[in-house]
This record gives sequence, structure tokens and C-alpha cells, in this order.
Amino acid sequence: MFEYITGRIVELTPAHLVIENGGVGYFVNVSLHTYTCMSGKENATVYIHQVIRDDAHMLFGFEGKRERELFRMLITVSGIGANTARMMLSSLSPPEIEQAIVEENVEALKGVKGIGLKSAQRVVVDLKNKMGKMAEEKAPEPADSSVREEAFSALVMLGFPKNSVEKVISRLLSESAEHTVESLVKNALRRL
Repeated sequence: MFEYITGRIVELTPAHLVIENGGVGYFVNVSLHTYTCMSGKENATVYIHQVIRDDAHMLFGFEGKRERELFRMLITVSGIGANTARMMLSSLSPPEIEQAIVEENVEALKGVKGIGLKSAQRVVVDLKNKMGKMAEEKAPEPADSSVREEAFSALVMLGFPKNSVEKVISRLLSESAEHTVESLVKNALRRL
């Protein structure tokens, strides 16, 4: 199994790239998100997920481990194959998919081509707990932890449950570490 391929980008399209390493060109299926991240680069590291079927051996590539981890979580859902998961990552950014799952936003997932109501509901049901844990693990601590504490206290005093507040604040800080107490509280209020 491949972990990643580092090399020269020979060809780059919104659906695939060819990356050369050691005189071998690897055809790698990519999402639109990865394509955007790789645009303009001459050399790159692509994190790989390999799919082996009776009729094909395919490589799916990602700009980072987190996107690959999300892809792997999506393909564990019944009815979501590798190409459908790639379509999801092309239609929505990884943070948007994570947010839609955690917030049970079935409509956002349903907006992806090939995802119907039942599939979107299945994704939410199967991945909500995993996604919440993943967001908590990946959330960086802000440089000034007093910002987090003050925002947390303000939201709890407004009557929101501590667990919900902690998750929302962690998610917001994982998206951008540069928050003031005021911006953190305002953004959290929109999501609670």
C-alpha cells in the first residue's frame, strides 16, 4: 500500500494528475479541492489511497492526510464508493463536509451530485460521532487560551450546554486560529 508519492507534476486536470517519481508516471484521481491546492506547483507530495478491484487498480490522491482521512471515512458508509466520495470532496471542501456531518445538515450533503436523501442521512448517522471526535483531536490550541476560555464562559452564561459550546469553539478555532473573543462568540452563536 502506498502512503504518499513525491515527485514532479507532469499533468494536472480537475479530475486527475500524473506525478512522476523515479522515472514512473503515476495516474492519480484527485478531487477538485486537491486540484486547487496543486495548481501552479511543479513538484508536490500527494497522499495516496489505493483501491484494488477485479477490473482495476486505482490511486486516489489528496493534498493532505486530513482530506484522505475524510475520504476513507466516507467510503466506509454503505452506498458511498470511492468515486462518490471524490465527488463529495469536489463539491464541498473537507471542512464543509465535516461541518455538515457534525451539524446534521443533510441538505448540504444532498446538494452533491449522486447523493440522495437516504445516502445523505446515512452519511450523517454513520459518521457524526467519528467526525466529532476527529474535530476535537485536530483542533489546535489558540495562542492565547484566554480567548477560548472567555468565549466559552460567555456562551455557557447565555445558557448553551457546555459540550455543545466546546465542540463549536474547537471547530471554529480549527478553521482559523485568529479569533478575538467577540468574533469567536458571534460565530459560535450562528452555529449553536
